[in-house]
Amino acid sequence: MKKFINSIDNLLNESLSGFAKAHADIVQLNVQPHFVKRIKPTTPGKVALISGGGSGHEPLHTGFVGTGMLDAACPGQVFTSPTPDQMLAAAQAVDNGGGVLFIVKNYAGDVMNFEIAAEMLDCPHETLLVSDDVSFPKTHSTGRRGVAGTLIIEKIIGAAAESGADLATCKALGDKINLVTASMGVALTSCIVPALGKPTFDIGENEIEMGVGIHGERGRERIAMSSATEIVDYLTGIIDDDLKPQKGQSALLHINGFGATPLMELHLIYELASRFWEKRGINICRSLVGNYTTSLDMAGCSITLSLLDEELLRLWDAPVHTAALRWGC
Repeated sequence: MKKFINSIDNLLNESLSGFAKAHADIVQLNVQPHFVKRIKPTTPGKVALISGGGSGHEPLHTGFVGTGMLDAACPGQVFTSPTPDQMLAAAQAVDNGGGVLFIVKNYAGDVMNFEIAAEMLDCPHETLLVSDDVSFPKTHSTGRRGVAGTLIIEKIIGAAAESGADLATCKALGDKINLVTASMGVALTSCIVPALGKPTFDIGENEIEMGVGIHGERGRERIAMSSATEIVDYLTGIIDDDLKPQKGQSALLHINGFGATPLMELHLIYELASRFWEKRGINICRSLVGNYTTSLDMAGCSITLSLLDEELLRLWDAPVHTAALRWGC
């Protein structure tokens, strides 16, 4: 393992400190317990949006704290859920009289710890569970995982909250976009968790993992390496079968890198995926390509399709100013 590390135990602390210094015009770091909050004051009565999860997925979630998105993010250790005290402290720090909406990816540790924090929170609050990963059926015992579609949900709810939408409206909007967002990923290699020092799983030179999770979890199927077109057709076919978009439907296409895949390849994936849906009469009217929900140094990517109506399109286009996402301001 070759990584830029002084001490595994202090890696997160040093990384968060550097992140906060690099983006001191946008965010502020609270050290004990760890959370990142936005610098710019919010309008009284604005709904506070808080998300979080294990580190190793950067820029998710800390990179999405700022105007038009999250009010705070709680980073846990690598691939480890943040603790309830982090979430509670973050909520108390950013609540501005409009209540708190927790945006939680559907992983057991995240769900449990956010539930504990919510029970201790003494203000109006709601929880939105993100479950966009279509690698497994909706009837899966633990439900579907929350993956790259989390960014899209955070952006759209963030715009609504910024414009003055109340807590119930923000929660309903999140449920709406979650239902019309579907993602699926493929891994070419495993990732290396620093504390482990070796790949999380073994995979052959001529194998790929279809439906892989963002923590290096095994996917739905391991198959032989094939052409980019065949890989994209596999992923887009499953997403299309799940969402069943109608001809003429507008959509956002998000190609997300897992950390070690060059942009040249990610844009190739975008070309092939957009071609797949355009042939079916889908209007790909918005795009996002890059490393946004990563898995440390994993080679691979995910494809996310979100079906958009006029309201969702307007909220996606609304101004945003965060470390990792910025337009319109």
